[in-house]
Amino acid sequence: MEYFDMLKEACENEGLIFDETMYNNFIQYKALIKEWNEKINLTAITEDEEIIKKHFIDSIKVFEYPYVKEATKIIDIGTGGGFPGIPMKIVKPESSMVLLDSLNKRINFLNEVIDKLELKDIKTIHGRAEDFAQKAEYREEFDLAVSRAVANLTVLLELCLPFVKVGGYFVALKGPAIEDEIKDSKVALKVLGGHIQEIIEVNIAGSDLKHNLLVIKKIKDTPKKYPRKAGTANKNPIK
Repeated sequence: MEYFDMLKEACENEGLIFDETMYNNFIQYKALIKEWNEKINLTAITEDEEIIKKHFIDSIKVFEYPYVKEATKIIDIGTGGGFPGIPMKIVKPESSMVLLDSLNKRINFLNEVIDKLELKDIKTIHGRAEDFAQKAEYREEFDLAVSRAVANLTVLLELCLPFVKVGGYFVALKGPAIEDEIKDSKVALKVLGGHIQEIIEVNIAGSDLKHNLLVIKKIKDTPKKYPRKAGTANKNPIK
């Protein structure tokens, strides 16, 4: 039970209950990451303790914003190896979770994790945010969208806010230097119906990893034209 206390403390700091079933899920998840990482590029972080801190605990830190615990319908956009969505699902099993990623190999990995951990009320979508955000069953249907994807904030807003219902939130896990990104995204925020609610600095004990949770509230409907076709947000960001 080498990492039990570390994960338990991370959960308790956020007011979450942590038990042995959750711990066993994390350990199995870690083993699957290491196994699959030899076949496909999931992460550059391969040491056990680093996976625990920089993927699992970093994902749990999303709960620093109190609303996250209340959200029942969540989507993780550009989930990659399942971060932060799968750790969030493990520690809050009653939530409904959708994991979206554009790479089929990663979706295959995520499906195996879901199967092996016997997680319920969680599904994967293989595709692009630009396409799925225009579908009625996904558009403005979620209490919470999360993303740890490495993308400029202006681009992320266009990809993620259309999934969030008015009154819900988008939480972006960003690096320490976000002030310029926030300045550059002011027009996009206004156009897409978002409002910056809070910036929460996140530190992980025993790690050099520093993150910010950028909490954005959805205050009005996103115009139907957004998100635009795949690649447009990158080439021609909202200014």
